[in-house]
Amino acid sequence: MHEYTHQTEELTRAIVAYARNRIASPQPLDRIASSAELSRRAGETVTPEGLGGDEALRIWAEVLAPATISTDHPAALAFVPAAPTKAAVLFDLVVGASSTIAAGWIDGAGAIWAENQALAWLADLAGLPEGAGGVFVAGGSAGNLSALVTARATAGQRRGGRPAAGWRIAVAESVHSSVITAARVIDVEVVTVPGDERGRLTGPALAATLDGLDPAQAEGVFAVVASAGSTNAGIVDDLSGVADACRDRQIWLHVDGAYGGAGLAAPSVRPRFTGIERADSFIVDPHKWLFAPYDCCALLYRDPGTARGVFRQEAEYLDTVNRQKAAWSEWNPADYAYHLSRRARGLPFWFSLATYGTDAYRDALEQVLTLTRRTAEEIRSRPGLDLVMEPELSVVLFRRSGWGLEDYESWWHRLLESQIAFVQPTSWRGEQVARLCFVNPRTTIDHVLAVLGTMA
Repeated sequence: MHEYTHQTEELTRAIVAYARNRIASPQPLDRIASSAELSRRAGETVTPEGLGGDEALRIWAEVLAPATISTDHPAALAFVPAAPTKAAVLFDLVVGASSTIAAGWIDGAGAIWAENQALAWLADLAGLPEGAGGVFVAGGSAGNLSALVTARATAGQRRGGRPAAGWRIAVAESVHSSVITAARVIDVEVVTVPGDERGRLTGPALAATLDGLDPAQAEGVFAVVASAGSTNAGIVDDLSGVADACRDRQIWLHVDGAYGGAGLAAPSVRPRFTGIERADSFIVDPHKWLFAPYDCCALLYRDPGTARGVFRQEAEYLDTVNRQKAAWSEWNPADYAYHLSRRARGLPFWFSLATYGTDAYRDALEQVLTLTRRTAEEIRSRPGLDLVMEPELSVVLFRRSGWGLEDYESWWHRLLESQIAFVQPTSWRGEQVARLCFVNPRTTIDHVLAVLGTMA
């Protein structure tokens, strides 16, 4: 099975040809299919004798891929889509072919060095101090969970253990769902702080909520999670005010910038992030708005040593890896999140940055932001359509007067069936509304006009 044979050579050519065509040619949005339909069309694919590479690739190309939404399509505007650069996609093939484990410097030095170059650029954008660092993990959920575990352990060391009333984190109502899940996983309570009129977590509201807690409960608050671009509406919290409240109470500040943190590289919106430089930890997902393929989240710590003391794994076979002064233990990514084995998932992002340069990233982000503003203007000009709020980053919430849940559901199904766009409605303070999320520089105003034209 592992020998390089003539059949392997033929399969290599076929897969490379498929990948080349996928990258070079305009792709359809594709559709959603039921499990029953896929079973009928694909048949049994895992069999004792095997199907052979050609047949397996045919089933993927003809049956399974068309039932998988192309999130890099310029009209994919639902959730937070992706728009990886050609260079990033191509280098992802290299990463897959390289069989690299980037858990420790001893066997992944070159890959880790390159990843750290990309992490350093992100740390600089955020204004974190020299010495900040971290690791690429699978996604924002993994990044948020690892940061909160580190924050809790740090609080326990400073406060002499777990408080009698248990641990708590403070968040805004608009916090990402992964943070709530992380709290359940690590068995901590959640203190919800009312947002302002835009749903932002503000310093004064946070201070008032924390000061209003029972002293025993207040003692257990070990972290605050702020958003640098909420997923639902693209809103950046009052990071400076939140940082002040955290400093005054010696509470860890974690900033979730999974989607919006990319805006740090765009001069037109960079001032919205003032205060992020004071975070103790920060995440941003390059697979969202920084043009990398799935899956890739950058997790950064102001002081990486706080995480190293939490996540370092001790075992006899890791003794050599854990010898701190050895050249082969210069930087071990396994020490900075809850994983051990890990793919070098930051390499496609690094390769894209190295290939195109950071100026190209700045320009692509500004192009997306310009389109977002044009979309808002177009919505304002159309009878029956109303903006819910002015967009801060690249998410637009708007309503169609007279529409309810069934209208929005029917609308997005029609758009996908006709291959105009893939969109999803959302809710804002109990009201069903439409939502468009832009991350792809190839999305144009014509794509937007086609979507809005279906709402007449």
